[in-house]
Amino acid sequence: MTSYDTAIAAVKAIDGKKGLNIQAIKISDISVLADYMVIATGSSSTHVKALADEVEYRLDEAGVSVSHIEGYRSNSWILLDYVDVIVHVFSEEAREFYDLDRLWQDGTPVDLSAILVD
Repeated sequence: MTSYDTAIAAVKAIDGKKGLNIQAIKISDISVLADYMVIATGSSSTHVKALADEVEYRLDEAGVSVSHIEGYRSNSWILLDYVDVIVHVFSEEAREFYDLDRLWQDGTPVDLSAILVD
């Protein structure tokens, strides 16, 4: 599975659990951290955890194991590190505060219009 496929699988997992404001950004041209950054918002702390759990479950099913998880005990931000893809699941307040969308604005946004369910 390529890093793009991993990012899209994460997006689909989040979308399937009604994640909000899902963004995928290609950052391989501007950073050595990863190839893609996936950013999403949950509507509550329970929803944030459910979204992160779903990503981990779906990618594990696809044969992609998470390298590292940060913030699982947090109520506002969970980071799943898949080496080439980093998934951030935020509460609304944390997403506004950390503003990763702005931080990674020099990356290339991935068009998710054909992937996300309306």
